[in-house]
Amino acid sequence: MIRSVLAVISGFMAWFVVATLGNFLIRALLPGYVAVEPSMSFTLAMLIARLALGFVSSFVAGFACSAVAHGKIAAVYVCAVVLVLCFLPVHYSLWSKFPLWYHAAFLITLVPLVLSGAAVQRRRRPSVPHK
Repeated sequence: MIRSVLAVISGFMAWFVVATLGNFLIRALLPGYVAVEPSMSFTLAMLIARLALGFVSSFVAGFACSAVAHGKIAAVYVCAVVLVLCFLPVHYSLWSKFPLWYHAAFLITLVPLVLSGAAVQRRRRPSVPHK
C-alpha cells in the first residue's frame, strides 16, 4: 500500500517537474513566449508546444509511477485520475483563454498518455520472479 501511495506521488511530482523544466525550454526557444505568457495570448505554435509538453509530462508521469509501483497498475490508474481531477478545474478556469480543441486535446489524452508511459516502463523492466 505504501509503495502504491509513493508511486502515485512520484508520478504526480514527475508530471510537474517535467512540465516546469519544459516550460523553461519553451520560454527560451519560442520568441515572444515570455511576453505573451502573462496574458496567455499564445500563438498556434505556442499552444502546440504547450500541448506537446503536456503530452511528454503525462507520459513521464505514467513511467515514473509504474517504476515505483513495481507493476501495480492500480497505482497508475489512480495517478491518472488524480491528474485529471487536478487539471479539470484549471482548464475550466482557463476555458475562455484557449480554444476548445486545446482543452480537449489535453484532457482527452491525459489518461491514455499516463497509461502508455506505464506500459513502456513495464515492457522495459526485466521479469523477476517474486520470492
